[in-house]
Amino acid sequence: MCANRPGQCAQWSPTGGGNLALLLPAGGLQPLPAPDSAAQDLLELGAVRAAVPAHVAPATATVLGRLGGSPDWLQYDETPGCPSCEQPMDFVAELAEGPDPVTAMNFGSGRAYAHTCTPCGRAALLWQC
Repeated sequence: MCANRPGQCAQWSPTGGGNLALLLPAGGLQPLPAPDSAAQDLLELGAVRAAVPAHVAPATATVLGRLGGSPDWLQYDETPGCPSCEQPMDFVAELAEGPDPVTAMNFGSGRAYAHTCTPCGRAALLWQC
């Protein structure tokens, strides 16, 4: 999300401008090992998780969103249409800001909503505040 030049990044658009969402195939992806924090200036998020599946109760970590389920819109339903097939996109994740301004995601004191159109291989991200 681009918020460096307000008004110039089309950050209101879920499929263009400053919002970019990529849909990647899950097959063959491997997690990277955590870098050695002693060797680098490493910014750690601590016990904060961006999102958990809607059907899973959070354990001990602070949860800042959800995976799946239905979006909890702050304003009104803005489900984007797929730019390829023009059908409503499926909701995937809701991301909320965290308590620490240094490590938290920044959505203008709001939330971000990720959507996909799997048949077309497209994704979209929008936010409300």
